[in-house]
Amino acid sequence: MLATPPVIDAHHHLWRYSPSEYGWIDDRMAALRRDFLPANLVVELANAGIDGAVTVQARQTLEETRWLLELAQNCEAIRGIVGWVPIASPNFEGTLDALAENPKFVGLRHVVQAEPNGFLDDADFNRGIRALRRTGIAYDLLIFEHQLEEAIRFVDRHPQQSFVLDHIAKPKIAAGEIESWSNRIQKLSKRSNVCCKISGIVTEASWSSWSMKSLLPYLDTVVNAFGANRLMTGSDWPVCLVATSYVRWWQVLREYFAAFSDDERADLFGATAIKTYNLK
Repeated sequence: MLATPPVIDAHHHLWRYSPSEYGWIDDRMAALRRDFLPANLVVELANAGIDGAVTVQARQTLEETRWLLELAQNCEAIRGIVGWVPIASPNFEGTLDALAENPKFVGLRHVVQAEPNGFLDDADFNRGIRALRRTGIAYDLLIFEHQLEEAIRFVDRHPQQSFVLDHIAKPKIAAGEIESWSNRIQKLSKRSNVCCKISGIVTEASWSSWSMKSLLPYLDTVVNAFGANRLMTGSDWPVCLVATSYVRWWQVLREYFAAFSDDERADLFGATAIKTYNLK
């Protein structure tokens, strides 16, 4: 019998909080105005029965990327880092090669959701993504649902690059809107080089009144679009804490996927992340 792969939280963050560097944490998110460090993460993982995690950038600085890699070297539970590097920079390849020497450097992300329309069409940014291909490192797509058509154009330029869609493209769950997002998600899912993270969903729903019922149409859509072997599960901790505890979120995921086969659950809860990010 094959061993069951580790359970991986494919998306979470760490930070030392400062108001100037985390200005996006507004008054509604006041509970996030503190440090979240590996020691805190390890407690959450243990409580939820999670074996390891992928840490994702929260600031767009090389300083943070290097800091996260240092943390990972001293924390076995952190299996990989999705960092930030100035992809459009003429010096991108040199910086990339230096970071890629670290086996825990597994992905790159830019906060495209904060950029103007057309950002993913930029020639310099696309040049950087072409250079990324030779490393085997994945690129995380952080977008809002209205940017899906732009993301599809972007992905089509790079058919050999591995992409991971974060937070199912942030549909408007609180407003109950689904049709436009669903159509675009299904179109994007036809690109076989794209995987999708089931993460960051409760923060797009009503923070105080979401339920499994409110999430079901969105979960069903991505499952039908991508299939279990191109989906991975993540928490978006600590951001998720504005709407749910860490343990509760994993209880929701395990409840939803309870009727899936053992192989499907193995993919969803670990194997897809391990394969996509080449986690050691």
